[in-house]
Amino acid sequence: MMRGVELQQTRVYQEAKAEGKAEEREIGLQRERALILKQLNRKLGDLSPQLQARVCALSIECVESLGEALLDFDSIADLELWLNQN
Repeated sequence: MMRGVELQQTRVYQEAKAEGKAEEREIGLQRERALILKQLNRKLGDLSPQLQARVCALSIECVESLGEALLDFDSIADLELWLNQN
């Protein structure tokens, strides 16, 4: 405790905590993207580097949506259509 102020109340602590949470979210998003890419590769065959890059550029909301949509994909054309629409 510093002069009646708890460590958790300091600006430095709050900034460090927020930065840690942002890093955790980014790591979670990277893992989710990696999982979606594995699922797409298994379902549709090897994706081109261009398609992989497009998937990796998606927001978290789009990655989650793609995770559901890919269950209905029958071909890479289905993925391309989905990417063009989202």
